[in-house]
Amino acid sequence: MNKHIFKLLMALVVCGAASSCVQVREYQKNKLNDAEMTLSNRKVEKNELNFESYREAASGANAGKTGGGCGCN
Repeated sequence: MNKHIFKLLMALVVCGAASSCVQVREYQKNKLNDAEMTLSNRKVEKNELNFESYREAASGANAGKTGGGCGCN
């Protein structure tokens, strides 16, 4: 019984993975190249992250600067 359920689940996973691949049409590519689709920080957020990095005691991966939370680094 367990083998049948496992085979059924694997078949569903393979069918789901195969059906999720689609070709992007030419008229849809302009939305993929939009500046809002980039994974990096936007220019608007850069000043806010800079301010937070000086005020936070624990700076994240995006801030780059480390030190105390007094703002004197």
